[in-house]
Amino acid sequence: MTTTGSTGSRGRRRAARAAIAACAAACCAVPWATPAQALGTTIDPATRNYGCWLRWADDWQNPAMAAEDPMCLQVFQDDPQAVWQWDGVYRDGPTPPPDGHLCSAGQAAGGRYDSLDLPGPWRTTPIADPNGNFSVRVHDLLRDGADLIWIWVTEPGFDPTTQPLTWDDLVLERTEGSFEPDWGAPSPEPHLPGGTYEVVVSAPGRSGHHVVVTQFALTGQERSHWLCSDVDFG
Repeated sequence: MTTTGSTGSRGRRRAARAAIAACAAACCAVPWATPAQALGTTIDPATRNYGCWLRWADDWQNPAMAAEDPMCLQVFQDDPQAVWQWDGVYRDGPTPPPDGHLCSAGQAAGGRYDSLDLPGPWRTTPIADPNGNFSVRVHDLLRDGADLIWIWVTEPGFDPTTQPLTWDDLVLERTEGSFEPDWGAPSPEPHLPGGTYEVVVSAPGRSGHHVVVTQFALTGQERSHWLCSDVDFG
């Protein structure tokens, strides 16, 4: 990673700030209605708390979790509702969450999801493509539609096991426009009754463990999901 103070680092910081400003501007351009309940998440690669739910919802008292999935154990210990309510990681208003609190959507729900911000050995989804191409699948449980889906990936050299996540660590890799309400592919899973949107992302130059951050802004609502998924580029 380029050291702080170098031209490359300054350029990344400027790009990150520009992306944040553009994100806020894009959200502000939407004619907001009264917010409804937000329900949705990234199902592939699974977000941190949705992954915990998939792996442990039926076996959450299993002592093996401590060794096999210590970050999920931390989430269960801090607030088990962060797992049961895997579809509720959202933030009101156009302002993105601050540094260090991206994965909790800015300490959403009174801090319920704060454990999702912790660095550590989160379980990862493997990215098979050697060029760093992969799909992000976002599920909209209520089929509200999306005004935008934007996707960032941590830059080469970032270590999610030890470093808190900040905007300077992220590269905006994909911006996707609106998805109409009631659109999206159905899922055979009974806990996913809505529609799934798929966005293809290209994130070359990475290896090992990285974090994918997805913003999923609901149609006509001043509300966005902010979702962190852990991946392994090999």
